[in-house]
Parts: sequence; C-alpha cells; structure tokens
Amino acid sequence: MNENAFSALIIINSLCLMFYVLPYMSVIKTIYTFTHTHTHTLQYFYTAVTPGIKLPEFTAVSLVDGELSEYYDSNIRKTIPKTEWIKKVDADNPYYWYRETDDWKDEQEWLKHDVVTAMERFNQTKGVHTVQLMFGCELNDDGTTRGYSRFSYDGEDFVSLDLKTETWTAASVKALITKNKWNPTGHTAEDCSFYLMNDCIYWLKTFVSYRRETLERKDTVNTTHKHSLILLQHQCSRNTRLIQRWCVTFFPKAVNISWRKDREDVNEDVELRETLPKQDGSFQKRSILKVPAEELQKHTYTCVIQHSSLKEKLVLEVPKGPDPLHIQNKE
Repeated sequence: MNENAFSALIIINSLCLMFYVLPYMSVIKTIYTFTHTHTHTLQYFYTAVTPGIKLPEFTAVSLVDGELSEYYDSNIRKTIPKTEWIKKVDADNPYYWYRETDDWKDEQEWLKHDVVTAMERFNQTKGVHTVQLMFGCELNDDGTTRGYSRFSYDGEDFVSLDLKTETWTAASVKALITKNKWNPTGHTAEDCSFYLMNDCIYWLKTFVSYRRETLERKDTVNTTHKHSLILLQHQCSRNTRLIQRWCVTFFPKAVNISWRKDREDVNEDVELRETLPKQDGSFQKRSILKVPAEELQKHTYTCVIQHSSLKEKLVLEVPKGPDPLHIQNKE
C-alpha cells in the first residue's frame, strides 16, 4: 500500500477542524454505553459503502441524547432536521444548514475515496465494503466530560483516539500501518481531542438547551401531560397476571419505576425495560411485574413513579380486576 494508505487521515484533519461534522454509520461493532444518571450525549455517525448496491454511498446522522436530530445521504445531498427543536438553530445560525450540507458533501467525497484506498490495502477487488466512523462527546451534570472517536472497516474496529495521550491506538495488526503513520505528526490527534472536548461540548450544550426549552414549554401547557401513565393487566396463564406500567411521556430522561406489595418493595419477577426516546424528544419506559392471580387478590400492589417533574412520588394502586386500570394516587 502507498503512503496515502487509508486516507481517513485527511478526513480526520477536515472533521476535527469543523464545527458541524455529523456522520452516520449502519453498523459499528462497539457502541459506547453511557450509564451516568444525568448524562447528555452528542453522537455523530457516518458510513461510506462501495457503490453498486441499493444503499447510499455515504450516509450521515447526528443524535442528541440518543434522539436522531439530523440526516444526510449521498442521494438527497442535503442535510435535513429530524426534530422540531433542532430548527431553533436557524435563529442563532442562519447559515447552519448550508454549512452542514457543504461539510457533508466534502466528507462524502473523502469517504468514497477511503473505501477504494482500504480495498487496495487489503487486496480486495470486489464485494461490499464499508469505512465507518463514530465520534462524539458527553456531559455529566457534575460538569465532567468525555469524548471519543473510533474508525472501523467492514464492521471491525480499526483505530481509535486515546484522549489522555492524544494518540491513535490500533485495534488490530492490520491497523498498525495507519496508526504509525498518524501518530508521528501528533497534530491530527491533538486537533481531534480539542474538537471533542471544546466544539463538541459547545454544540451539545446548545442542542440540549434547544431540546429542553421545547419540552418544558410543552409541559407548562398542562401539567397533567408531563407524563402519560398507563397501567394494564394481562393474563399470561391461568394463575398468573402480567401487570405493565408505561410512563409514555416524560422529560427529563431520568425516571424511577418500582413496585410494592403491601407497602414493601418488590424486586423479584420485575422486568424494567430500557428508556426509549420518542419523536417529540420526550421518553418512554416500561416496567413489568408478574404476579400470581391469588396474590393479587390477597395483597395490595402499587406502582411508584419518581421523576423530577413531580413534586412528590406518584403511588398508583393496582386494581384486582383484569380490566385496564382506573388508577388512583394513594399518597
């Protein structure tokens, strides 16, 4: 392979010096999981794929707190907003969408070339191949931040950025050539680190502000709509009932759902599903309790909802009948 092997080096130079770089990828082998209770995230994904298949050669997206906010692909050649709240950027940055589109058109050309270069490096002349990148940042309520940048080829980790040393790390022997080419100059990794811990954090704060303003304004229209709560029962066997609690709409993201039996916490036979984002920027969570039918008749079961929009915890009693529940706040 020649000295321009895997020219994503050039891509990183362009990526990390721009304010608006929003990539998407169809598959990344390793996805970061953020476990901080109050963590905001801004993630960028992109992918470039060999031509001749029924997919765009280049696709890019951005996500704020896991919610899709912007989209671009090589077929439409235009960046489009995917949420209402992101359109607030128009007032602060009238040319934002033009710049986004121009930037992504440039990235599209770099990544198309990268696919060709990578295939040459690995002596591949046919087949479907992809070059992918995931990068972004997170901001915790305590002010701590984190950034990351990771490349992959054909779904396998390739190189990633070490923010502490501001150097690139190879994920495999195949990536050593690229790592050794990138690290001696140093400035590329340093520029990426600066972008992730400064520009990325700036835009994360901006987008979170837009998002919060929109959702909080919705909440103030009618406080009863801060969270839509649904409690249903299903008979999954002759002797067992499945009780489901849906917190259909709530914001911010953090919520706690628990169950009680005669005012004692219940931890067994409880399934808590992941928090899912909704199109309007709010969230949905599902909790399931499996209760023997006779136990439901003998004891009082309640569902407890704790959320920052509530002045006090919401305690809802589970009726003993099989029909959808007419819930009552017991505290």
